[in-house]
Amino acid sequence: MLKDITIGQYFPGDTIIHRLDPRIKIIIISLFIASLFFVNSFIPYIFIVAFILLTVKISGVPLKFILKGIKPLLFIILITFSINIFMTKGEVLYELGPLTVTKEGIYLATFMALRLIFLITGTSLLTLTTSPIALTDGIEKLLSPFKRIGLPAHELAMMMTIALRFIPTLLEETDKIMKAQMARGADFESGNILSRAKNLVPLLVPLFINAFRRADELATAMEARCYRGGDNRTRLNELKLKKLDIVSLISMTIFFGLIISTRYI
Repeated sequence: MLKDITIGQYFPGDTIIHRLDPRIKIIIISLFIASLFFVNSFIPYIFIVAFILLTVKISGVPLKFILKGIKPLLFIILITFSINIFMTKGEVLYELGPLTVTKEGIYLATFMALRLIFLITGTSLLTLTTSPIALTDGIEKLLSPFKRIGLPAHELAMMMTIALRFIPTLLEETDKIMKAQMARGADFESGNILSRAKNLVPLLVPLFINAFRRADELATAMEARCYRGGDNRTRLNELKLKKLDIVSLISMTIFFGLIISTRYI
């Protein structure tokens, strides 16, 4: 299960999607997320699915690899589906004791489940096709105008990127600890949800110790290399907008603008 989490992982490649300016990709994903929350019917979802499939095809990232990232969140999607299908009032189709399934509930539950799936898939594409360094530079550049009001743009970008970067590492550490404890007789799979959650508590102590140790090693390494972020920092590869970036941004802005406008048509 832990190996199925793809958030924070980077899939190397030399495709058009990989070469896009990280600032442009962040803006496009922001427009994508906004369009998901503005859509109120299934028809625009057809174009969103087409956008995701086309992006996956161009990026060269295997579709199975992206869909694998949805698996760990199926429980949240199922809860969202269940809440909407049983709690929405309308035309009753089935009655399961005190619970009723309505026509409107089925519609809303399916709609919300698809929204979550698209949200996970779209944001995964950003991290899968953008290296941590490029993502840091992109976030910092986008936040740099807010430095005038005292916002620490570089520090925020660095913290966000380090957090994303260490998600796979912490998951790997968790998997190793679980296997070590299972070899000593620990049981993480039997029992109900509450008992399994209780059995996971012994994982927290060694996991937090390893996390703090890695954080200390990272801070020491950065200090040993005289790392100083923020002002006067130089970069090996400066971000420069190219023609492809501008064309992509304009076309995607128009595309998602049309999707958002369907809410008011």
